[in-house]
Amino acid sequence: MDARLNLFGNQLAAKAMKHFVAVSKVVADSTLPATTRELVQLRASQINGCAFCIDMHTKDAAEAGETSLRLNLVAAWREATVFTEAERAALELAEEGTRMADAAGGVSAEVWANVAKHYDEEQLSALVTLIATINAFNRLNVITQQPAGDYQPGQFG
Repeated sequence: MDARLNLFGNQLAAKAMKHFVAVSKVVADSTLPATTRELVQLRASQINGCAFCIDMHTKDAAEAGETSLRLNLVAAWREATVFTEAERAALELAEEGTRMADAAGGVSAEVWANVAKHYDEEQLSALVTLIATINAFNRLNVITQQPAGDYQPGQFG
């Protein structure tokens, strides 16, 4: 499968991608735990059907020490017992923040109150930015049909 557009080979796309990557670096430098970041990005990517990002975030999470058991259960996190309450709150926020069109009110007050119990203001800011950014990356990759499977951990950082 060939991509419809080379996001790093096209001058305008490459310039835009540089800014998206810079935002990702700000989130990576925050106090939000790396495992939470990868789980959230993986879950949003699963919902959006972004194979490129699923490949990337599964491999980056494994490289960071995440277990295959937890990675395999992200899609069914509600029924899984392997996630902390904080991770579950972040995954729920990721789902509601990704599926905003499915819920008239966007992120519910209950979901926000729950996630706010587990994360401080900097971490909440990082989570919101992360969810917005991964959704943008998912859309870029799905629209341009970026192929998955060849990503190497740390390839873009």
